[in-house]
Amino acid sequence: MECRPLTRLIVISNRVQAPTAEQPGAQGGLAVALTAALRETNGIWFGWSGEAGETEAPRFVTYDGVTSATIDLPEQDVEEYYDGYANRTLWPLFHYRLDLTEFERDFQGGYERVNQVFGDVIGPHIRPDDLVWVHDYHLIPLGWLLRRQGLENRIGFFLHIPWPPTKLLTALPHHRRLVDALFAYDVIGFQTREWLETFHDYVIHEMNGEIGADGTITVGSRTIRAIACPIGIDAQDFVVSRDSEEALATHARMVESSIGRSLIVGVDRLDYSKGLEERFSGYQRYLETRPGAHAHVYLLQIAPPSRASVQSYQDIRAQLDALSGRINGAFADIDWVPLRYVNHGYPRAVLAGIYRAARVGLVTPLRDGMNLVAKEYVAAQDPDDPGVLILSRFAGAAAQMDGAVLINPYSADDIADAIERALTMPLEERIARWRPMYENVMREDVTWWRRRFTDVLEQAPAGGRAL
Repeated sequence: MECRPLTRLIVISNRVQAPTAEQPGAQGGLAVALTAALRETNGIWFGWSGEAGETEAPRFVTYDGVTSATIDLPEQDVEEYYDGYANRTLWPLFHYRLDLTEFERDFQGGYERVNQVFGDVIGPHIRPDDLVWVHDYHLIPLGWLLRRQGLENRIGFFLHIPWPPTKLLTALPHHRRLVDALFAYDVIGFQTREWLETFHDYVIHEMNGEIGADGTITVGSRTIRAIACPIGIDAQDFVVSRDSEEALATHARMVESSIGRSLIVGVDRLDYSKGLEERFSGYQRYLETRPGAHAHVYLLQIAPPSRASVQSYQDIRAQLDALSGRINGAFADIDWVPLRYVNHGYPRAVLAGIYRAARVGLVTPLRDGMNLVAKEYVAAQDPDDPGVLILSRFAGAAAQMDGAVLINPYSADDIADAIERALTMPLEERIARWRPMYENVMREDVTWWRRRFTDVLEQAPAGGRAL
């Protein structure tokens, strides 16, 4: 029986880091999953290089069977499209932070202009039978722009962040224009059922759409599929990292430096959506109300900076610097510091060793599309003596990880009580909570996620109409 050739996959995302001999490894689980599919199908990953410069033809680089194609963007486009509309308008709005959302006409113009550039540059390289997969909030209009060029390929879109409630989204000028563009795609993926249902709500109440029993969504003459498809970690590779010499050495180093104290760990990009101020305040409440715990516990918070050119990110860093200093000034002793606050990142194997040494994983975002740190923490644990995951109920991961101690991240008392509960939890309960979470992390990994989405996309009716 003749095997059907694999459909070539075209991945389009905001950023692409072209692999080289000096830096061959894919960065993060998403990259690992997509590069595996690209290698299997001889596909191409298109995106912005991250550099400012004049936009020209894409630069193609093939390394280890994976082809990437990148373009530069003019400085004005970086400011208006990336720093502006993507990260000062859509990001805070989609994370329920209307107070931080900036509505500037220039931002929207830059966003639409760069999406048009992506369409103009990438469109000619897409073959009629290619499967096209667009990623995240930076490129929502891209499918619509590709349809205008006459592309009838199956085109999918995956949103990695939350979808906001209808009343919140309607605060966005031209919100209907943005959502209309999504109906150029054949399949839309969301991280959780909750985000999918909030999208349904908008479609019903703002677009007079209909939701089919089979998961289809119809608005006017256009019918698409929308699914909940939670992303996972690269579980097998993480296990290899967890068992590596570097991870084991890091674990031993952490145990030695803890001097018998219980380690609580948080690992987050420095972002206001991660609830770091609230986390520090919750830990402070724990120290205030449990003086007997002093010198027996410490919090290690790893928070690499991001988007340093955006004012709100500069503000959160200054606030955390001040808060961490106040906590250590109020509670530290000559031989004990309650909070270690680190502003740089670490390799995966090092993080795995830190996770394994931590009695508690503290993951408390105010709103998060998924949060893979929670899954990495679970994957890193010793099966015979696992730590306890404290997880915000407002993280997408909470839908899958019901063995965690779920908390309200806005409540300092809730965080403090959860820390107390986690540190005193009996071994039998810790194992009973950890085991099903670990099985889920290993089963529904990033490859499962990628295959689930692309399988649905490949089964979609061929070819959206030109819009």
